[in-house]
Amino acid sequence: MADKSFLSWPFFEPRHAALADEADRWASEHVARLVDHHDVDASCRRLVAAMGEAGFLAYAAPEDGRFDLRSLCILRETFARHDGLADFAFAMQGLGTGALTLSGSAALKEAVLPGVRIGRTIAAFALTEPEAGSDVAEIALSARPAGDGMVRLDGEKTWISNGGIAHHYVVFARTGEAPGARGISAFSVPADTPGLSIAERLHTIAPHPLARLKFEDCRIPLENRIGEAGAGFKVAMATLDVFRSTVGAAALGLARRALDVTLERSRTRRLFGAPLADMQLTQTALAEMATAIDTSALLVYRAAWTRDAGAPRITREAAMAKMVATESAQGVIDRAVQLHGGEGVRSGSVPETLYREIRALRIYEGATEVQKLIIARQLLSETR
Repeated sequence: MADKSFLSWPFFEPRHAALADEADRWASEHVARLVDHHDVDASCRRLVAAMGEAGFLAYAAPEDGRFDLRSLCILRETFARHDGLADFAFAMQGLGTGALTLSGSAALKEAVLPGVRIGRTIAAFALTEPEAGSDVAEIALSARPAGDGMVRLDGEKTWISNGGIAHHYVVFARTGEAPGARGISAFSVPADTPGLSIAERLHTIAPHPLARLKFEDCRIPLENRIGEAGAGFKVAMATLDVFRSTVGAAALGLARRALDVTLERSRTRRLFGAPLADMQLTQTALAEMATAIDTSALLVYRAAWTRDAGAPRITREAAMAKMVATESAQGVIDRAVQLHGGEGVRSGSVPETLYREIRALRIYEGATEVQKLIIARQLLSETR
């Protein structure tokens, strides 16, 4: 059983501990039967429907528009500890509609969010392009006036989570009000809009629904714009400001699972006539794993608490939390693989599965190197 003593830290209220227990019980009962890693599309559909029925997706798309970031982090950590795909299914409902929750019109919110909240529809966040990943200012997909109050989208998006199974995409496109980041707008695009197609399904070392999207004369009403014209970059960054910390929480869940199975392995595996746990090198590794996890948790939940306490932005805190938690989790899981020996690299074993799951977290929603730039620029701007 994963350590939950962190829930007694001053960052939390009693309701957060209750939520963690509720989510853990639910996941223990349902996740294994809902997930089939050989059919991730169907698994995600089942997970989203079940999470909606259980009420967890209300945290991902809150009716009042106010995210409880500590709860989001607790849920992502808990689901990730049980299965990476469960975390993915939950997280994408929030990321895929975060822009609408924060900046959408009342009509757009009413059209999209209720279905997401109950798990009836699946959401996606379409930001990345073949030549615009970490550098959002390089977005090339165009959105041009098409007459009669319509906008025409042309271009591509790639590495889009839930691509191919989503009912709704939040799409960022160049509208040209100004050069670079100031000339981007966000739009709500139903998946069945003519001109939007799935150009390619993408496969990774840890299978998730991913796709390359193609927009060809894809026409949507101008009122589907999210926020003001040219404000798409701000909309995207505000969304990532919320969900970046939760990526660190997911990494925490993976790392806690790695530590749990390694503790069990070290107690039961005998080497040279004694339990592996009796060896000082093993004890050193376990101590370093546990310390890395607590360090990450402090940063993740500091960021979440800071935003919940009313901070308008947590750019630096979220970047630190994501950077440290994902990098630390990679190290913790690598130690778990090493201490499991041959079992650690056996396909389908817990350490091997975690090893594949953690790698992408160091890249998506801003690679580690980008987080370092964000932190440094924030520091420099504050000391001028």
